[in-house]
Amino acid sequence: MSQRPIYLDNHSTTAVDPRVLEAMLPYFGEYFGNPSSKTHVYGWEAAAAVEQARAEIAQILGATPAEIIFTSGATESNNLAIKGVAEAYYDRGRHFITVQTEHRAVLDPLRYLEGLGFVVTYLGVDGEGLLDPEAVARAIRPDTVLVSVMAANNEIGVLQDLAAIGAICKARGVLFHTDAAQAVGKIPLHVEAMGIDLLSFTAHKCHGPKGIGGLYVRQNQPRVKLAPQLHGGGQEQGLRSGTLYPPQIVGMAKALTLAVAQQSQEQQYIRQLRERLWLQLADLPEIYLNGHWHQRLAGNLHVSFGGIRGDTLLSALRQSLALSSGSACSSGSAQPSHVLLAIGRSPSLAAASLRFGISRFNTEWEIDRVAELVREQVHKLRTSS
Repeated sequence: MSQRPIYLDNHSTTAVDPRVLEAMLPYFGEYFGNPSSKTHVYGWEAAAAVEQARAEIAQILGATPAEIIFTSGATESNNLAIKGVAEAYYDRGRHFITVQTEHRAVLDPLRYLEGLGFVVTYLGVDGEGLLDPEAVARAIRPDTVLVSVMAANNEIGVLQDLAAIGAICKARGVLFHTDAAQAVGKIPLHVEAMGIDLLSFTAHKCHGPKGIGGLYVRQNQPRVKLAPQLHGGGQEQGLRSGTLYPPQIVGMAKALTLAVAQQSQEQQYIRQLRERLWLQLADLPEIYLNGHWHQRLAGNLHVSFGGIRGDTLLSALRQSLALSSGSACSSGSAQPSHVLLAIGRSPSLAAASLRFGISRFNTEWEIDRVAELVREQVHKLRTSS
């Protein structure tokens, strides 16, 4: 049996931690009940597990359990936040503010709203991918209802100043939403300290299961109103109908609890691996780091290589390394990354990029081997061209 490639695509998804799987297993078997079943012990057991998980996640985010709504993942959470606000606050205003470098799960719902007559302002970023909070202040209008700024970029890993943006939104009476899919479990997040009104999160970016996520919805000062996007059984306070899936919910809570418990030590280890990789690549001719070096996720390294195409390099590395050039959700697109274009990269450099995503399960040996293989293929491709 051939050896599997080294996995460095952890911004796309992560391996489920064995401790998370262990926590999930009982809810596939013995405790299989429907949490909505209120008349017998099977339902009570499932409901108790769900509520325990909800309380654990709320504590991690600095929220109350009633403010956590379970969804199928960050994409659904973003849609519920954006479209839900648009409908609920239709009479108050129809202006939204976001950033050019957002994930498609934010940009596409906003473009959908534009087709319905809403107005969206797309703010730019600097050459390192950072948004000036004052640009948010300048863009706010009397009819602005929501600002949506992601916590950590899914391609270049940069971290935005959520607290500064949240303070501006709070002072102006505008709701603040953040897509924290890549950030949750990896950086400290506190909805009160950061002035966040809506926060989207998911499990599978931090060693939890796929298919489960959530949305924090503020209930006090202000109480955020949302129009549900799924109708049916009225679960999740009527905001998200559908039978809850205890194994996934328990798994997400366990994954986030583990990540937060060991956050400082783990992120330092991952950062050291990233720096080790960069030191071994940085002397290559025409290599460009994308995104701010310090204000970024510990496990993110995103680089462009002049003179070659990223898809050609990926193809050459495919048997040995599992990597991507950017968002897994857009990996089939032939278009250059909108994130890289927004930070000023040319279309040719944007098309010549690799995203390295490092996790707790990677090793120094793997990092050294990755650097060796990338250097070898970059030299070979440049020589042949």
